[in-house]
Amino acid sequence: MKRSVFGRLFGVLLCFLVAFPVAAQSGYTQTRHPIVLVHGMLGFDSLLGVYEYWYGITPELRAGGATVYVASVSGVNSTEARGEQLIDELDHLRALHGHAKFNLIGHSHGGPTIRYVASVRPDLVVSVTTMGAPNKGSKVADGIEATLPPNSPLRPIVAGFMDALGGFLGWLSGNDDPQDALAALASLNTPGITAFNSLHGQGLPSSSCGKGALVAGGIRYYSFSGTSVLTNLFDASDAFFGASSLFFGFEANDGLVSRCSSHLGDVIRDDYAWNHLDEVNQMLGLRGLFSSNPVSVYRSHANRLKNAGL
Repeated sequence: MKRSVFGRLFGVLLCFLVAFPVAAQSGYTQTRHPIVLVHGMLGFDSLLGVYEYWYGITPELRAGGATVYVASVSGVNSTEARGEQLIDELDHLRALHGHAKFNLIGHSHGGPTIRYVASVRPDLVVSVTTMGAPNKGSKVADGIEATLPPNSPLRPIVAGFMDALGGFLGWLSGNDDPQDALAALASLNTPGITAFNSLHGQGLPSSSCGKGALVAGGIRYYSFSGTSVLTNLFDASDAFFGASSLFFGFEANDGLVSRCSSHLGDVIRDDYAWNHLDEVNQMLGLRGLFSSNPVSVYRSHANRLKNAGL
């Protein structure tokens, strides 16, 4: 009899210990306001509804309790054009579901895109998080501008190819927003981003490689980035980033964006062992053997937003 009672008590205790962590984790990413993921240049939400830009990230955030939307804007276009497209999406989500505000997370050109939205429509935004974003421009864009000046006969050919590629990826993802590669280039080179930042500089560091204000205009700002280029032998994108990283000389970068250019608001970490696509868990999750898991980093950040009441 004693053994039976003890066994029952032990069983109840064991169930409690096993069940409690599961219950505690079930709301780990459950932010107060929805999370909206915004892709970078030549990005998409998903191709043919199967292959996701935010590979493996969206389902994990949702599994932890977050309401997550994946935006789809022009693959190549100006920051302002992409931002206006995103505003249309957010207004639609607000009207359809009654959301008050959104936690915006943008990768690459998605960073300036969400910064634009926060600047011109702060009523829609509660937080801005950039991942590997060229918040102070990209030396790759500067290099392309120098290689293909306005008078170069190759410039319209290359721009046309990029427009076609952006349109094709958009078609595969069900997006028919206009493409404009030259407008994208003008947004991301040094003169373009400098002009942009003069109008939409919330959260930017005052020093060249410092932290910015955590809160500006009632909106919280965060940033992350990687500083590795060649991360996995089987990752086909590594060769491209190995070449593009030459534009940076000895400056730490992820292949397209320098460490310091990625800084915005509270810089959570700027030296993950990731290249530019590892930052969104591409390609197929391939990355360095001992590097941090991007999915876990996004989950932890969602929990950070939750704990901040966002």
